[in-house]
Amino acid sequence: MNRDHDFIVAGAGMVGSAIAMGLAGAGRRVLMLDGADTDYRAAKANFGLVWVQGKGYGNVPYQRLSHEAARLWPDFARDLERETGIALHYENGGGLHFCVGAAEFEDRATRMRQWDANTPELPDSIEMLDRGALVRRFPMLRLGDAVSGASFCGRDAHVNPLRLLAALQAAFLRRGGVLLSRRPVENIEPRAGGGFVVHAGADRYAAANVVLAAGLGTRALGGMVGLDVPLRPQRGQILVTERLAPLLPVPASGVRQTGEGTVMIGLTQEDVGYDLNTTAAAAARMSRKALRVLPDLAGARLVRQWSCLRVMTPDGRPVYAGSAQYPGAWTALCHSGVTLASFHAGPLARALEGGALPATLDAFHHERFDVSQAA
Repeated sequence: MNRDHDFIVAGAGMVGSAIAMGLAGAGRRVLMLDGADTDYRAAKANFGLVWVQGKGYGNVPYQRLSHEAARLWPDFARDLERETGIALHYENGGGLHFCVGAAEFEDRATRMRQWDANTPELPDSIEMLDRGALVRRFPMLRLGDAVSGASFCGRDAHVNPLRLLAALQAAFLRRGGVLLSRRPVENIEPRAGGGFVVHAGADRYAAANVVLAAGLGTRALGGMVGLDVPLRPQRGQILVTERLAPLLPVPASGVRQTGEGTVMIGLTQEDVGYDLNTTAAAAARMSRKALRVLPDLAGARLVRQWSCLRVMTPDGRPVYAGSAQYPGAWTALCHSGVTLASFHAGPLARALEGGALPATLDAFHHERFDVSQAA
């Protein structure tokens, strides 16, 4: 039996690392257990968007949460870079959602008006730019003939996701946290007098609290502590080009140019179980779509194609919950680990450290699925 900890975080991806960093910054003794490199990791193919526009459409709490996370991001990025010395390549000059054809532009405008109307207490954040306004705003853009315009959100941003993950873990270690790799959690044993014993291979670790942030692996672990959350994988494929001269001034939904000059194209949304293979059909589909918007990509050489499995709940929204059966057991699940990193490292970590989630997160409790199934 290893020494006691205040918190054990199962999972060292975007979500787990952000929470663990926040807890360690509050002076808590935190152990973060990571699995093998072959695990299904959403962070392997993260697009790197800090995205607000359209997020939470039809779900106002998720919309507000995304706005809050984006608001926290500038200070979060600045402080994380200062603490670790790792440049995140964070840019918050806004983001675009391109529209092809007049009908798509009108549909997008209607949808964004409805989305904005759901949160009248927040400032209007969406502008619909027709083709002329789009070119005037971003004169460097060379658009395909079919592009009719775009929606623009000044709150949108992007970041290098690999540098972000490295910085979160570096800050966690600087704050006194302990990170053990190749230690996938296999069993969680609640103690009779409170607290938990976590089994990882031949090792056992004791803690007053456990936080399940192991992505798709959380489904098996949650049932051990009264946090059974329905999850499914969703495959996302990405293409990346060689380094190119600047051609896209801000990130867009489905295409963004990184700080190094490469262009990322994606993502697909495929329900294929745990299949991580990449496909030529998806590459062709993504390429055609990107070329309709940015024809200059026709001469670019593709250097890589890869895929990941997103963590999806039945309604696609996050889960934040504590166990009623075993106090001290928590879970945090989402497929927006980059956007919500500032929230996870800040307000969520402080709430977990204090032992209670705020009422604003009630809408994200996993019991909503039980109610839905009963209805």
